[in-house]
Amino acid sequence: MRTKTIAAAALLAAASLTLTACGSGGDNDKPVAVVSEEPGSDKAATVLDQPFEKPDLVLTDSQGKKYDLRKETQGKPTLIYFGYTHCPDVCPSTMSNIAVAKKQLPKAEQNDLRVVFVTTDPDRDTPAELGKWLKGIDPRFVGLTGDFSTIQAGARTLGIAFDPPKKDKNGKLISEHGTQVIAFSPKTDGGYVLYGEDATVDDYTKDLPKLVKGQKP
Repeated sequence: MRTKTIAAAALLAAASLTLTACGSGGDNDKPVAVVSEEPGSDKAATVLDQPFEKPDLVLTDSQGKKYDLRKETQGKPTLIYFGYTHCPDVCPSTMSNIAVAKKQLPKAEQNDLRVVFVTTDPDRDTPAELGKWLKGIDPRFVGLTGDFSTIQAGARTLGIAFDPPKKDKNGKLISEHGTQVIAFSPKTDGGYVLYGEDATVDDYTKDLPKLVKGQKP
């Protein structure tokens, strides 16, 4: 299988076009636009020719403590995802896929890997709510919350867009957000690989052994 390659700048330019309304029903369940596709490529990973810089975010973790994203994940293989705990579909499935794949790694590599879930719905996703939700997926995953505008600005540096939560046609509060998972290298701390919401357990299981070493999948 071939690996897709795309410039980070292209993702930034398309950030406003990659929102998915989790659980909203109807056509809004689909991304407005596909950020990148290479004809004939069936590999989930998109390798960026210009890696993203890790967001300079200082937020609050599920223990209510300050969490400096760059400092806490420096030199560690890191996966970052922006979503929210009340999402009924994409967010839990993405995090669960990563959790299952992580368990296939040797124990030392499991301990080294950092998986960070940053909420797009900080008003509802309190530290306690994040901790409760992630405990059912993988208690080692890091959940972060904080000021909405700060989180939104940090996500934009990765080409990930999201809007403030709003009610859908059924009166249900939803958060439209980009569904990309960004993998950061332990060697450079650069975000060099991207996964979309279609990435499966098998995709992550195959790729994580390389990602934890900072290699291309």
